[in-house]
Amino acid sequence: MNDSVKQAGQGPRVLLAGPRSFCAGVERAIQTVEQAIARFGPPVYVRRQIVHNRHVVGELQTRGAVFVHELDEVPDGATVVFSAHGVAPAVHETAHARGMRVVDATCPLVAKVHHEVRRFTERGYQVVLIGHHGHDETEGTLGEAPGVALVEDAADVEALDVRDPEKVAYITQTTLSPQDVAGVVDALSNRFPSVVGPHSADICYATQNRQDAVVAIARECDLILVVGSSNSSNAARLVEVATRAGCPATLIEDESQLGPNLLRGADTVGITAAASTPPAVVERVVAALHATSVEERVLLTEHVIFPLPVEVR
Repeated sequence: MNDSVKQAGQGPRVLLAGPRSFCAGVERAIQTVEQAIARFGPPVYVRRQIVHNRHVVGELQTRGAVFVHELDEVPDGATVVFSAHGVAPAVHETAHARGMRVVDATCPLVAKVHHEVRRFTERGYQVVLIGHHGHDETEGTLGEAPGVALVEDAADVEALDVRDPEKVAYITQTTLSPQDVAGVVDALSNRFPSVVGPHSADICYATQNRQDAVVAIARECDLILVVGSSNSSNAARLVEVATRAGCPATLIEDESQLGPNLLRGADTVGITAAASTPPAVVERVVAALHATSVEERVLLTEHVIFPLPVEVR
């Protein structure tokens, strides 16, 4: 930011990447919890964060949602919602055995990956999941079948112990970047030339679109702010993609993390948001910047809508 702008008390020029913020899977998950509370009454228990954003979680808590880590924190017979990230079959079995009313808010794109695990396993393949250790989505996917192996990078591929090198299949976590996945798939193909993958890419349309939108504005920006929570995988990937495109990028939770040091030297600031970040939080960040101008750059418009789970329609 130059001296004249500082003296005038004005902020930077702002470029808003589009699309940004909520995707169809996130909107479906949030509405699922809201409808479950409306239909069955509070409390409605939610296993793990419904989506990875503390603002969303906080708002739903005020309405009567109770967030738990595991089902042992949920009373028998209670209503429980499974998060957008999906759960292993064993979690479903535990819930049903204890008489819980289950509402499954798993994103349909995550459910597709679970289906692929079962399909490959039934055909005799050993499944390799490309994803991040400890993420809620990978935990659920790993539980879909015995023997699913998790790899994060090419080094993990070299350490893989497989029962039959001719019968290896891979799937991916939905919130990765294509560049990261490509390197691991290359390593798998080099070690296991017969490896097979999903019919269509597992990386979700919203993740891809938000990454493409960031790349589209990166060359014009001095800094890109990614609005999202620290445990959001797709938020972290947006930071990586922006940086790889040549623009410094920083993850911020909300406007409270803005400061003069963060923005120093940035005449043009790009803003995007994770698929789990409420649009209202982005609006607050933009307002706090006191921008000289705000321009939206929409790469494409999303029209995807996922129907709510049958239990709350």
